[in-house]
Amino acid sequence: MNPSVNPGPRRLQTVLLAIAVVTVALAPLAIYPMFLMKLMCFALLAASVNLLVGYAGLLSFGHAMFYGTAGYITAHVVKVWGWDGAAGIGAGVLAAAAIGLVTGLLAIRRSGIYFSMITLAFAQLVHFIALRMPFTGGEDGIQDIPRPLVMGVLPLDNPDVLYYFVAAMIGLGFWVIYRVVHSPFGQILRAIRDNEPRALSLGYRVQRYKLLAFVLSAALAGLAGSLKVLVFQLASLTDVHWATSGEALLICIVGGMHTLLGPVVGAMVIVTMENYLASFAEWVLIIQGVVFVLVVMLFRKGIVGQFHASLATRRRRRAVNH
Repeated sequence: MNPSVNPGPRRLQTVLLAIAVVTVALAPLAIYPMFLMKLMCFALLAASVNLLVGYAGLLSFGHAMFYGTAGYITAHVVKVWGWDGAAGIGAGVLAAAAIGLVTGLLAIRRSGIYFSMITLAFAQLVHFIALRMPFTGGEDGIQDIPRPLVMGVLPLDNPDVLYYFVAAMIGLGFWVIYRVVHSPFGQILRAIRDNEPRALSLGYRVQRYKLLAFVLSAALAGLAGSLKVLVFQLASLTDVHWATSGEALLICIVGGMHTLLGPVVGAMVIVTMENYLASFAEWVLIIQGVVFVLVVMLFRKGIVGQFHASLATRRRRRAVNH
């Protein structure tokens, strides 16, 4: 073993991963599983937004179209065509990636607010199509979606199997994000985010990297949407509404951009508030607004981001003192 390599961070990551796995495995014993699965789906949706915004610097207002479209496709092929659960999820993810490709080809030609407005325009178009197309059920959505077998083996109609299957798929999604962020591709995305002209001068095909990041982000959002409809057995217009995109972005800001755990912590805060404050009706939005203002004022980098910044400051002080 090379003595110059510090094993501390790797050991810490291993310990945190073990704690996370044990927590997810035992959580249904204390917390309602449906709530946990909703939290996990929103965490992955927010993480897909964070991949695009936090690491590629592309602010999207339209991720609900990927989330909702995948949900509608999965619901239709599972309920109407009788496909296997894995095939249904795969169809939803591919549909989301395809829409991401079409949207991205046009959106990445612009930057800043113009990029954001293009994504919002496409999202509104998808919302209109979902409202008018016969197979989506209009305002009623697609209801009573069956929970089929996965690969002909895993019965999703069993609540325990459903929970651990969803947890495994969400974990797979986060693993993909982790690998992307810590790969050369992720380094290039950060370089483009920080200084696009310099990345161009170094010979990187910036547009291709942006497009690949956009499609990957769309596919991950689609995975979250496909899992959501199997959990709640409902695909509705809410899934493709612009408010869902805004909520995912809010989760990222509250939890912390540029961090892998930020979307998870943000989802825990926002989804928990929605679930346990539902009796307050429209006051939930006001309370969320107050929490958002407090986070922005007290945690400028989000909850997890501020925690990381505090640790970095302590390390620098120790280094100076020594």
